[in-house]
Amino acid sequence: MPPEEPGAWAGGGVPSDAEGRLRVSETLAAAARGADDPLAVPHALCAACVRLLPVTGSSVSISGGRGVRVTWCTSDRVAARLAELQYTVGDGPCQAALDGGAPVLAADLTQGPDVRRWPIFAHEAVGLGVRAVFSLPIGVGGAAVGTLDLYSDRVGGLAEPDLRVALWVRDAVTSALMNFRTAVRGAAGAGGDDAEDEVASWVAASEADHTEVYQAVGMVMVQLDVDPEQALDRLRARAYADGRTVSQVSRDVLSRRLSFRPEAYGGDPARPYDGGGP
Repeated sequence: MPPEEPGAWAGGGVPSDAEGRLRVSETLAAAARGADDPLAVPHALCAACVRLLPVTGSSVSISGGRGVRVTWCTSDRVAARLAELQYTVGDGPCQAALDGGAPVLAADLTQGPDVRRWPIFAHEAVGLGVRAVFSLPIGVGGAAVGTLDLYSDRVGGLAEPDLRVALWVRDAVTSALMNFRTAVRGAAGAGGDDAEDEVASWVAASEADHTEVYQAVGMVMVQLDVDPEQALDRLRARAYADGRTVSQVSRDVLSRRLSFRPEAYGGDPARPYDGGGP
């Protein structure tokens, strides 16, 4: 179903706020219960978001501090690549929604104001088959801690009824993030401490990319004697130039396959690490 056409609700018509919120909550809860194991719950929630809205895919990203984000769940491979793209270029609707704490709706990434606002992101997103992106900030108390990102393979915005549903979905996802143990307990079953350990394991796995990027930023800071933002910019630039992700480049830095030291120290950023000092 293309954007700008209201999504189909059971029984037809536009639901009341109470009915809409109830359906969203029930759909996401059923998705969590239906997951094979706790490790599959985040993906199940993102897939459910797509079923509730006239979009092609979705992802949820959590901010790990200025410039650092982790992808919590994605509905499909393109959604995962799109989330990593925004992180790599450091720009796009997701970052704008985080910075502004308000929804950002990019209805046409092929031409017009959205392309002028995010030229690099728009070009790369279209290359992935993405034509529109809708980013909704996730958070409590007015502070954005992440975003729900929805994408469409067709140009067009969200019709008003679907934007309302998207905001209900965002609220439900926020609740799932803030109360993740409760949200996945039905899927984990009556496993006691073992179930809670499994739930914690996928949260820890999601945070792994944070740690790698933070550590790589620290190493680049030492290598180039720059501040954290400049170090992250260098990682992003290298990732973009190589057609890779920031996470992949960070792993190379940590494994010493790549160094950003000046050439005089044997670490020209244009070539692999030469085995020099720390």
